[in-house]
Amino acid sequence: MKKWSSVCFLCMCLSSVQALEVNLASEAELDGLRGIGPPFTRRLMDERQRHAFQDWQDLMERVAGMGPKVARSLSQQGLTVQGHSYAPEHHTLPSKDFKHPKP
Repeated sequence: MKKWSSVCFLCMCLSSVQALEVNLASEAELDGLRGIGPPFTRRLMDERQRHAFQDWQDLMERVAGMGPKVARSLSQQGLTVQGHSYAPEHHTLPSKDFKHPKP
């Protein structure tokens, strides 16, 4: 029973996502994320050297190829910006009763 408990605990630990701060991560750690390769990592590192990323929007604006889809994927793998996971802005659509002003 102890062995089984130990194996279950180990599996849970390995499956949990560890946070990886974009402003502190090494090049090797960033390269280890699915969906980005060395050229993307190099662009990210170059921008980070200029100054730290303030939030996900800042990261997406400064790094070519970083859009909402990539940000969501990287965040799901544990990447954070200033300790925060990616949370896209929720835009509300106008209700059906809303009438656009005539030009």
